[in-house]
Amino acid sequence: MMKKLLLTLSLAGLTLPSVFPADQAPSTNPSTTASTPTPANTQKKPNIIFFLMDDLGWKDLSCMGSTFYESPAIDQLAADGFRFTRGYEAAPRCVPSRLSILTGKDHNRPELRGETGLPLDQVVYASLFKDAGYSTFFAGKWHEGQQGFWPQDHGFEINKGGCSLGALKTHFWPYYDPNKPSQHAKREDHNVAPYGLEQGKPGEYIADRLTDETIQFLKDHKKDHPDKPFLIELSHYLVHEPLEGKPELVKHFEEKLKTMPKDDGAEYEADYTGKVKMKQNLPVYAAMVKSIDESVDRIRKTLVELGYDKDTIIVLAGDNGGLSTTDLLGTRGMATSNKPLRTGKGWLYEGGMRVPMMVYWPGVTKPGTVTDRAVTGTDFFPTFLEMAGLPLRPDLHVDGESFAPVLKGDMSHPRKPIFWYYDGARVATGNPAMAAMLDGDMKLVHFVYEDKDELYNIHDDLGEHHDLAAANPDKVKEMKAALADFENKVGVKPLKGHVIDEVKTLLDELNGIKPEKKKKKGKATEDAGSSD
Repeated sequence: MMKKLLLTLSLAGLTLPSVFPADQAPSTNPSTTASTPTPANTQKKPNIIFFLMDDLGWKDLSCMGSTFYESPAIDQLAADGFRFTRGYEAAPRCVPSRLSILTGKDHNRPELRGETGLPLDQVVYASLFKDAGYSTFFAGKWHEGQQGFWPQDHGFEINKGGCSLGALKTHFWPYYDPNKPSQHAKREDHNVAPYGLEQGKPGEYIADRLTDETIQFLKDHKKDHPDKPFLIELSHYLVHEPLEGKPELVKHFEEKLKTMPKDDGAEYEADYTGKVKMKQNLPVYAAMVKSIDESVDRIRKTLVELGYDKDTIIVLAGDNGGLSTTDLLGTRGMATSNKPLRTGKGWLYEGGMRVPMMVYWPGVTKPGTVTDRAVTGTDFFPTFLEMAGLPLRPDLHVDGESFAPVLKGDMSHPRKPIFWYYDGARVATGNPAMAAMLDGDMKLVHFVYEDKDELYNIHDDLGEHHDLAAANPDKVKEMKAALADFENKVGVKPLKGHVIDEVKTLLDELNGIKPEKKKKKGKATEDAGSSD
């Protein structure tokens, strides 16, 4: 039996630590950031709640440096627990990122790409928790295939909202436009009602509804299974497009914006094949951030009310970088700015894969701990197992490594190098096909089609402004060889024709050429709601 975790923290009265300067990484000195595990006894395994936010940028929270957005509940969660400033996902877009989170495998592995969904022979972490006696609950965005490949088919006993939708037509009930036709593709639908949320009432907002469903599960579980642990994944559809917020919150941030100091800097800047938003100044987006913060607040209060707060681990992360780029000649609106990080969603610069990430583990994590030790999306699977006292399964989570020892205060071993390969070039976000490797503070960025390399020290150069490749040819050669080994191991394939066409379009725009866009038959585009 696992040992019972003693409550050593209080949800009130903690002072939020000051945010580190935007161009500096925080100290990881074990004497100042390490926590000491609290020994105790228990007859019950800990509960786990995993908040996964859609498109939440690295700087979209007050505790991460935003001065416009408001996130007091999430800030308090960070103050109560352990915050990673180098929290990464395994891919810079929704579908591949979530594949890696669910399976502990790099998304490029061919066994993960079924014709119509995540293959049923691929083990999702929830299945192991279900087999270990946990009640398992999923709410929100799934986006991993058609019916038959949804959460309830991958180990989650209850599913509210998880289906093939990558984005809702509207964030207000009925969450689709009944006056427009539905769209169906092999893996993804558009303009349909989310599974399990077909019934509702006018004015109901999706973040509130998913929170209501989660709270109802907690109350039912307390009544029906008081001695059984639970695992919850609350995967919010926010803050992904469409940009819609609750009117009262939008109005609040419209008024707040009027009181803020004027920023005379550029609204957008060009960066290679993309145009990048440089300011956080959209009231509607701020309202959306506030709504997910309200969700965290309500659920934490419910845990206290039901007596679950002493033995429930809370994990919060984004699934990829904030939406802040489009192509150079494009007119698409952008939601947020990831500055000082470079670019955003779709890119393998820091703005595309670095996300907010924090863990509150009662009796284990030391309040206010901040580290720049890197973790990535494939690491969640083994970490969840270890936190619950379940056996690790390296045969399953082959690309992840548990960071539970780090949460307990063990900073003695560095993270192994992290590799990325993402060939999903998109005009909609202005990004070409890219690969990258992070080894300590050194990061290699490789442009696949163009076959060019950049090298950065992200500790000294958080914004990736100073390319060190020309001055360090041996280091580039070494890292390229390691990256090639990774690509071979996970089964990366040569670029497909449509990817090359997308990159060529982006490169043409560097010369001011805007080709006529061709509509893809039978496949919805990103602008129509696809969020791969």
